[in-house]
Amino acid sequence: MGDANAFRLVIADDHPMFRGALREALAALYPQSEIAEVGTFDDLHALLDKEADFDLILLDLTMPGARGFSGLIYLRAQYAGVPVVVVSGNEEAPIIRRCLDLGASGFIPKTLGVTAMRDAVATVLAGGSWAPPDINLSGRGDSESDAILARLSTLTPQQVRVLMMLSEGRLNKQIAYELSVSEATVKAHVSAILQKLGVESRTQAVIAVSKVESGLWSHGQA
Repeated sequence: MGDANAFRLVIADDHPMFRGALREALAALYPQSEIAEVGTFDDLHALLDKEADFDLILLDLTMPGARGFSGLIYLRAQYAGVPVVVVSGNEEAPIIRRCLDLGASGFIPKTLGVTAMRDAVATVLAGGSWAPPDINLSGRGDSESDAILARLSTLTPQQVRVLMMLSEGRLNKQIAYELSVSEATVKAHVSAILQKLGVESRTQAVIAVSKVESGLWSHGQA
């Protein structure tokens, strides 16, 4: 695109009012930009699968099809060239720190003012990173959760998607249908997931994911 301030952005959030407010804020800053909106992770995946040539993804941690860090892990693995900024209602330092450790280029609290939010997006689009300056990110994380996150990061993008669906209670047959693969392929992915996570069952895998996500639910919504 000819304009240096013309970008292709994606807002992924399941709350239409917040998407609209964020879109309005960004459109005022970058009037020549193309801004796409999606309300579910499946819609985001479909959009990126069709065309991944975007400059930035603004990702809510929790929406239909993804919860916790699973969506972020998938995006960083599958679309490593597209920066992701997490936009969340949870402002706890451990959550922010984990998002940055998992490859997010920034973390924007939903309570941030419009001007500060625009500055944060501009910083990331300029190649930098952004986190709330008033939050101490130097503390240490929980060692067990950090170990689980390290194992999660070894999963392939497809394995991450399977794990996301397992966390939603979907059966192998349902996962196979959603991913357009055979049940045998899904079983192979599940076996690989269990091995990489060091657990023996699907239930234990879901519990392991829940442990690293537990902080997300303390304020009700992420």
